[in-house]
Amino acid sequence: MAAPSEHVETGSTGTETDKTDGPETPRDAETSDSEPEGQDPDPDPDEDEDEDEPPAPKIRDTPENIRLEAIANTVALHPSRDLLVCGDVDGDVYAYSYSCTEGENREVWSSGHHMKSCRQVRFSADGLQLYSVSRDKAVHLLDVERGQLVTRIRGAHGAPINSLLLVDENILATGDDGGTLKVWDMRKGTAFMDVKQHDDYISDIAVDQAKRILLTASGDGTMGVFNIKRRRFELQSEFQSGDLTSVALMKRGKKVVCGSSEGTIYIFNWNGFGATSDRFAIKAESVDCITPVTDNIMCIASMDGFIRAVNLLPNRVIGCIGQHVGEPIEELSTSWDSRFLASCGHDQLIKFWDISSLPDTTVNEYRKRKKKDGRMKSLTKKAHGDNDFFSGLVEEPEKKEEEEEEEEEADDSDSGSD
Repeated sequence: MAAPSEHVETGSTGTETDKTDGPETPRDAETSDSEPEGQDPDPDPDEDEDEDEPPAPKIRDTPENIRLEAIANTVALHPSRDLLVCGDVDGDVYAYSYSCTEGENREVWSSGHHMKSCRQVRFSADGLQLYSVSRDKAVHLLDVERGQLVTRIRGAHGAPINSLLLVDENILATGDDGGTLKVWDMRKGTAFMDVKQHDDYISDIAVDQAKRILLTASGDGTMGVFNIKRRRFELQSEFQSGDLTSVALMKRGKKVVCGSSEGTIYIFNWNGFGATSDRFAIKAESVDCITPVTDNIMCIASMDGFIRAVNLLPNRVIGCIGQHVGEPIEELSTSWDSRFLASCGHDQLIKFWDISSLPDTTVNEYRKRKKKDGRMKSLTKKAHGDNDFFSGLVEEPEKKEEEEEEEEEADDSDSGSD
């Protein structure tokens, strides 16, 4: 496979020359006014130096987009430095350093050890190791600094592996297309849990803060609950309409949210996993991935190419973070300093969004009237297009009956607000 296009930085080739002709003869104060006609005053050396200096590098609000040679299925940002890793449909894994200085994004290394599409990549908590899983049914452990393969578990599953979660520095959970969950002790390279409870692919895995309970979202429309300490299956939720595509913990672990292929977020109470406590329909084609930003606010991505910021309880779409115009988004990841959100989509781009102001956002209990043009509120400078003002100004699909219903509930004091 061809490597991603490299950014070539060109610098100034000009050289500075000393324009002095030799030692200057001191002049008597009395003759200083008698300068020969037509002779220019001494040149200012500072002016020449300024002309020869290269322009200062441009500092951007966010790093530049990273263009790939193939569609990336997954992206993960390093837990303590400006480094990201992505895996693509060709099975290649790439590491890039990123920077807000224009032209400073760099490919650090690439790995082509997977034989088929790389489905997910995850850093260890210390950022020294990287795990990846693939359609080739293998689990790989790589050294982050050099990109070298450290450990390979061939045939880790009987079906292509789709999801991956690092429970701690030694415990790894993987889910496959057949609905099987495995939990591995990487010190031994063996699985101590091997459970098939789902009838379809496992799309995502989450774990509680105590590292005791694993939660799985599945294409069969259910959420599974597994006890790692007791090494057993606990229970399965009721069936929801559509595939469950993602799972995350919110509200300090008191709530569990699942995204679905139908564009609905299902909300469960902790220890109430059998049935949902609430549901929230997003005006989107799907909710393919969820990334918590705070206890109340999460970013979600969809097949329609939009990245939405959503508040939980009260359930509100706050606005648009950004978009891959008209292209499905595969995954989101937040930076170590919580300043940036990275997204990878079918346009073969990794994009960065400034979410530093998102934690300060507050949502009141009152429903606000929708904008007449149906467009979501922009939460970032690039929310509706990267460069051209008119690019990507796609209106959010609205359901007329739902809009009228919300307007009836709206408080008069909120009329006309964004």
